Amino acid sequence: MKILVTGGAGYIGSHVVYRLIEQGHTAVVFDNLVAGHQQAVHPSATFIQGDLLDTNAIRDLFEDHAPFSGIMHFASHIQVGESMREPFKYLRDNVQAMTNLLEVATEQGVGRFILSSTANLYDHPTRVPIPEDEPLIPGSVYGETKFMGERLLMWMEKIYGLRHACLRYFNASGAHPDGIIGEDHRPETHLIPLILQVALGQRPHIDVFGTDYDTPDGTCIRDYVHVMDLADAHILALEALADGRSRTYNLGSGEGYSVLEVIETARRVTGHPIPVQTGPRRAGDLARLVADSSKIKAELGWKPKYGDLQSIVETAWRWHQSHPQGYGE
Repeated sequence: MKILVTGGAGYIGSHVVYRLIEQGHTAVVFDNLVAGHQQAVHPSATFIQGDLLDTNAIRDLFEDHAPFSGIMHFASHIQVGESMREPFKYLRDNVQAMTNLLEVATEQGVGRFILSSTANLYDHPTRVPIPEDEPLIPGSVYGETKFMGERLLMWMEKIYGLRHACLRYFNASGAHPDGIIGEDHRPETHLIPLILQVALGQRPHIDVFGTDYDTPDGTCIRDYVHVMDLADAHILALEALADGRSRTYNLGSGEGYSVLEVIETARRVTGHPIPVQTGPRRAGDLARLVADSSKIKAELGWKPKYGDLQSIVETAWRWHQSHPQGYGE
């Protein structure tokens, strides 16, 4: 297949591109490099620097590189807190940009579309692990933009027949097992890389917000899913759309790990003591958020290869050790 990957220079998108090429597919990456890194793009992929807010640039992309077997859409801002401080940035860059992409894609007759969505659509779940039919109540403007993206795809299917899959997940983690690409956000907000920065001597300690939650060790439990397992799920979902049926899947571990469990795992992997500084709870944090992935496992045979926390942290540590400054080196 020849796949257009928007945001393919970002963390998840770049790993998906690597997996696509490892499986013999062709990838065309379109990224404005606001948050992505050109060094993360597989050397066999075609890279075009451009912005989805520029509809003419999208049309030029299709004129030069179409037809595409499908589109995988990762390009978006992803920080929950920032979206509450800068809502219009998220509405513009996440929703308007996707609208522009869909306009050109439907003009060109693209038949399959994968949306990198979020489990932030389930702000106050009544069931944990969270199934796909849990009521959708976005927990932030960021979550709202992904909800709007899913709704746009519903209408594009009704009007143009565009088949789609929406993949909802919490914490993408880990790195390519060869250590060639990995996680490099500026600023970094994700727990595992923050912990590993302590092991590298780049931070004095890791902050733990809240130790009195209703969990076994008092810290929040979250879902971590390896980025390469996410890549496999995206490809499986794209292939499955050939049957003409759109679908939605949650992706996660099904169990979840507490903040202290993640820290202790990182201590074992790195051999570093990783000092902890505890503080009060953060507003809005829930005790336990875990996704139920039984549906995609049953329907598509998705089998995570890195389902345990140890493997996730080991691959992340391999990347951070070899690239302590990320792609800035």
